[in-house]
Amino acid sequence: MRTADVGDGSGTIMHQTHLPLRTWFLAAHLVATHSNGISALQLQAKLEIGSYKAAWLLLHKLRRAMVGPERDALEGMIEVDETSIAYRTKHDPVAGGAGRSHDGKLLVVGAIECKDGGKPGRIRLSVIHDFSARSLKGFVATSTADGSTILTDAFSSYQGMAGRTHLPKTVGVMAAHVLLPWIHRVFANLKRLALGVYHGSVAPTCRRTSMNSSSDGIGEGTIVSPSTCCLGSG
Repeated sequence: MRTADVGDGSGTIMHQTHLPLRTWFLAAHLVATHSNGISALQLQAKLEIGSYKAAWLLLHKLRRAMVGPERDALEGMIEVDETSIAYRTKHDPVAGGAGRSHDGKLLVVGAIECKDGGKPGRIRLSVIHDFSARSLKGFVATSTADGSTILTDAFSSYQGMAGRTHLPKTVGVMAAHVLLPWIHRVFANLKRLALGVYHGSVAPTCRRTSMNSSSDGIGEGTIVSPSTCCLGSG
C-alpha cells in the first residue's frame, strides 16, 4: 500500500512520499529500537530501498520528527560557544576565510549543560547566519532557561544576556577547550561526523535535521544535512 492509497500525507513527514507506508512504519520501528543508532546505509539494506538518497532522507525525516517540540530548555550551568565548519563547492579552491571570516564556512553555535560531578548533560546545536550579538544571544534565549548560568569566552557578542548569569572567561594564550571543555568535545565530534560520515558535503544554505547522540551523555541536538558541496580541511 502506498501513501496515495490513504491520502497524500499532507501535514506529515510522509507528504508526497513515493515509499510504501509499510516501509515508513518498519523504518520508524528500526530507528526507534536500534541500540546504536541506525545509519542510512543500514536502513537502505534492511528495507531494500533502491536509492541511498531516499534512505537518507527517510532517516532524517524520522529523526527530526522524534525531537519533542515542547522539550525543556537547558538549565543550570551551561557552556556556550560558536564554531565553523569549512566547506567549498567542487570548483572552489581549498583555502577559505581566516579568523572570524564567514567565507567558505558554515557557522554553528552550541550549548551544553554541565552537571554535578563535571559530567555533561543535554546539548543544543544550531546553524546561524553570523556571530553577531543578535544571533548568539538569540540562541541562548531560546535554548536555555531563565536563571541559568552561561559560561562563554570573552567574545563581546555574548555581553548583556537578559535573565541569565553570564560568566565570561578570557581565553588569552590558553587553548579554548581548556576553559570550555564539553562544548569543544561536542564540536570535535560534530566535525568528525561531518568529515567521516557525510564525506564532505555541507553548504551554507543546507537544511537542518535533528540528531540524537548518546556519546558521553550528550543528548538532543541539531546538525546540518548534506548538500552538493565539499568540506574543506579547516
